[in-house]
Amino acid sequence: MLDTRELPLLRALAGRYPTTEAALSEIGHLRAILSLPKGTVHVVSDVHGEHRKLKHIINNASGSLRPLVERVFGGRLTAAEERALLSAVYYPRESHARVASRGEAERRAFLIWTLAREVEVIRALSLRYTLRQVEAAFPEDMRGLLRELVSARATLGEGGYLDALIDPFVQHGREIEILRAMARAIRNLTVFELVVAGDLGDRGPRLDKVIEYLMRQPRVRVAWGNHDVSWMGASLGQEALIATVVRLSLRYGRLSQLEEGFGISVAPLDRLARTAYADDPAERFAVRGEGLRDALLMARMQKAAAVLQFKLEGQLCRRRPEYALEHRCLLHHIDARAGTVAIDGEVFPLLDARFPTLDPGDPYALTPDEAACVALLKESFLRSPALSRQMRWMVQQGTTWLRRDRALIFHGCVPVDGEGELLPFVVDGEARRGRALFDALERTVRRAFRAGAQEDVDMLWYLWTGPLSPMFGKDRMTTFESYFVADERTHRETKNPYFHLIHDAAFCGRVCREFGVDEERGLIVNGHVPVRVERGESPIKASRRAVTIDGAFSEAYGDKGYTLVLEASGARLAQHHHFTSVEQAVEAGEDIIPVISDVEVYEAERRVGDTEKGEELEREIEILERLIEAYRDGALLEQPR
Repeated sequence: MLDTRELPLLRALAGRYPTTEAALSEIGHLRAILSLPKGTVHVVSDVHGEHRKLKHIINNASGSLRPLVERVFGGRLTAAEERALLSAVYYPRESHARVASRGEAERRAFLIWTLAREVEVIRALSLRYTLRQVEAAFPEDMRGLLRELVSARATLGEGGYLDALIDPFVQHGREIEILRAMARAIRNLTVFELVVAGDLGDRGPRLDKVIEYLMRQPRVRVAWGNHDVSWMGASLGQEALIATVVRLSLRYGRLSQLEEGFGISVAPLDRLARTAYADDPAERFAVRGEGLRDALLMARMQKAAAVLQFKLEGQLCRRRPEYALEHRCLLHHIDARAGTVAIDGEVFPLLDARFPTLDPGDPYALTPDEAACVALLKESFLRSPALSRQMRWMVQQGTTWLRRDRALIFHGCVPVDGEGELLPFVVDGEARRGRALFDALERTVRRAFRAGAQEDVDMLWYLWTGPLSPMFGKDRMTTFESYFVADERTHRETKNPYFHLIHDAAFCGRVCREFGVDEERGLIVNGHVPVRVERGESPIKASRRAVTIDGAFSEAYGDKGYTLVLEASGARLAQHHHFTSVEQAVEAGEDIIPVISDVEVYEAERRVGDTEKGEELEREIEILERLIEAYRDGALLEQPR
């Protein structure tokens, strides 16, 4: 019996499916999708600004395009021809540039040779998709042309119909557009979705270029990491986070991402360093990398940013006592005359006791020059259109956690105690644990961008550094200690018990159940904590129910990295290595050929109907069935076109 309360929804749906036949056709399409093998999902994590390497891994589909080409052509191509074809798929513009200056005949021959083989690759890939899905992988303005190339029975290069289709592009010197469209289609069909499990920026060269390239991909989701929320909070004007991201940019010599990428001026900090820290050797603040500015000036700027960060964090902790982090505010424990600091009741000598802007009577107060610097930096962050656009994309495409078939994906951890019991944290006046905590924090992040309430914006700082933050998951962040104290005991950051409990299969099962993932066969996927392969650590935990994919992607961390490949036939781990350059990839055929290891091989292929996507499609089918019922009962009238 049709519920009349459904009619407004069904009436809106009738605009898309105005007849019973249209609704039945869509139901058939959705049921066909349910029967197909699930799409391949690639999960990477902790990119940390390494835009060139990320681009190559996206372009080569984490190494999976090379074996695909080998299977499709089965020895029909020489090794040199395989390299040439792969280069054209990875970097069509750069590959085409090698023939662009030659005559029309040579450019046409290159285009035909490349397209003919790319068509074979697309046909092989299309067997796992519906025709509608295949065509959706083609760029819209080239869809008709690519449809003809892929579906035609004729062969390119034999004259006639297909050659006539591409000739205008060659005559006008625009064949690169066809090559780019085909390469994009191949990559889009090889990887159904890309998931980034957090920490897109910091340490590596250009966060802005990482996000810009991700924004051009067709299907991307981001599970926010603590480095992501720090930039997101900074874009909203959270002052402690502004100081943090500026300090980290200085620490790794990455000012170009601020100045060139986001148009953010660090001139106010430059002035502060030249005045307040003019004679400071800043030995503890040497930059890890090269920059356009003088190295000593960069060190002084970094120290100025660090002191601003500590002062602003102290103000925030006193403003938000509910965070229970005031014990991490250390400036009022400094004895500058003695050159010491008290930490957790123990006194330690300072490696650097020069604090020219510190007032012992009010150590967290900003000097007039510091206040002016913070105000100008904040204005620059708030007025950056590039930063605002990218961070709002991060909010739109981001989440605290997500499920992909049997995989539960998030950045850091599920906060638990030593017994594995879920720990509470108060959000919106209510103590929340587990999935409820993740969901409440996600609502807070979205609300911060929608309404900008200071309480919500401040929460992004807690997510960056708080012990009960699922994106951080350590008892403390020892930034002050690493700069100012030699005793390495003070540098320790104790990880949440989650990180050793994931070696236990029963614990992993309980976590999966909490998030609605298969308790018996679910796989937990997180990044955040680098896997020290050189120390014998494995990304696959002893339980074989959890995998850590922070594989030191960044050059600053080890220049390796992982992609977890979730295929219909199983879950596999691809371990990457150093990437030299695009030029080497095109000229010499250099590639990142990963080492592949199985996490799990399924007994039978997983279908779309077995996954969370299948559940969504089943609900769509149910609604369409209700629309057909409304047409049949006369509650809605069909509108044939």
